[in-house]
Amino acid sequence: MDERYADDPVFLQRFKREARAMARLQHPNLVAVHDFSADGEPIYLIMELITGGTLRELLAERGPMPAHGAVAVMHSLLTGLQEVHEAGFVHRDIKPDNVLITANHRIKLGDFGLVRSSNAHQLTSGQIVGTVSYLSPEQVTGEAITPASDVYSAGIVLYELLTGTVPFRGDTPLLHATARLQGVVSPPSARATYEVPTLVDALVATATARDPHERFSDAGEFLAAVDDVARELSFPPFTVPVPKNSAAARTAAAPTSFSVSGNTGIFDATTNIPAPTKPPAVGPHEPESLSPSPDLTRDFSQRAPLGFETRLDMPQAPAAIPPALPPATPVPNVPVASPERVSPRPVGSASTALATEEEPPERPLSNRGPLALLAFFIVVALGAGAVAIGAWWFGSGSYGEIPVLWRLY
Repeated sequence: MDERYADDPVFLQRFKREARAMARLQHPNLVAVHDFSADGEPIYLIMELITGGTLRELLAERGPMPAHGAVAVMHSLLTGLQEVHEAGFVHRDIKPDNVLITANHRIKLGDFGLVRSSNAHQLTSGQIVGTVSYLSPEQVTGEAITPASDVYSAGIVLYELLTGTVPFRGDTPLLHATARLQGVVSPPSARATYEVPTLVDALVATATARDPHERFSDAGEFLAAVDDVARELSFPPFTVPVPKNSAAARTAAAPTSFSVSGNTGIFDATTNIPAPTKPPAVGPHEPESLSPSPDLTRDFSQRAPLGFETRLDMPQAPAAIPPALPPATPVPNVPVASPERVSPRPVGSASTALATEEEPPERPLSNRGPLALLAFFIVVALGAGAVAIGAWWFGSGSYGEIPVLWRLY
């Protein structure tokens, strides 16, 4: 918040009232207000994070837009502004910097003028509080601020989308602001690089009329006129590009640097630590250490200990390893534990190991090949057939009756 208004109790009360009201506004084309605080220092708003960019950054990258693209942007902008006007607010600072583009190509209106003074439209000591290029004439002269003031600023934004520049200039901010009191906004078709239809020129002329009563009364009326022109001219759909060189994109791509003023050294760059030397071989009677030896060569005095750290005072020299005790003499009938630690094996690993190490039994020698086996079966079949024929012959076969073909009388 501007420090000039941080100690003003009237302004702080107004800030709280408007912040609560704006936090209740939920619209796809408005940047959401999540929380705020005006009870201490600093006074702040917590708003929705937009990771795409701003309309200002898009204009800096691509320049002016064709008429159908500019009208599409104004449709989304005026849709969000209509929600603000219907809630009884006046934005007071419509400009490309406050029109944000999300990563999924959605237009959102942000910075609802909550940190502006209630009399920010008035002249004070030869200065004007606000963005000079987009001020309405009544903001310069100190007249009453109505939604028509936002309509004028939105008309200047449409002019800039079509031409890439603003209609008024001045050597000083005051001359720049008062230039709109003597002149009128020229048709954008006179300065645009793209073809601008006459109906779009008429939109800009009506929105930027010097008299507030000759403009669209609010964002809703301006939006209806924009949609009528788009429908009349059969404008194709337009997807708003996301700026590639936006501040959000650069911040996400750049590595985080903690080298800022007031750095306590907590996040200083990590120093290179030399690789640990090879540990000495373990003797046959010395138990193997289960944890790696500390790096005694590291210099722990590189920085002072922090308040939340526990300083580890390392010994100057490694402690001597006590000599290994001789193996105990086994006592009869008393089991003695093995001095060596054996790592447990998974269940079934012992049987598996024995099974893999055991040699398979030798196959018995045999001279029975396939042909010999076949010959054996043939011999058995022939023998069985011979036995069957012999049994029949010596049984009832040899005593069969012979038919008599003639008789002797």
